[in-house]
Amino acid sequence: MANHTAELDAVLTALGDPTRRAIVRRLGAGPASVGELAAPFPIALPTFLKHVRSLESSGLIRTAKVGRVRTCTLHRERLDLVQDWLDDQRHLWESRTDRLEQLVTSPTPTEEDS
Repeated sequence: MANHTAELDAVLTALGDPTRRAIVRRLGAGPASVGELAAPFPIALPTFLKHVRSLESSGLIRTAKVGRVRTCTLHRERLDLVQDWLDDQRHLWESRTDRLEQLVTSPTPTEEDS
């Protein structure tokens, strides 16, 4: 996981914006043109394209231009970086809470036992 720190940072940064998360959510249903993706958002196309470029530079999406139409496709494997990091965090915190539970529930020695 340490080898993927910069990649994970880029993906998490890209997912930090609600517009970009909505784009990723929509692309989860399948490829779409930039125009189709931009339609529900009340922002100018140049602003929307900045979001697309951010997602593309993080590796979350890929774009391909055919004629005048640019189509975006979700690169699902990049989401595995986030899932792997979350799994590591879950394991870490579960082990910590398990140790805390053992500490709290284990009998404490009394003065008579000493």
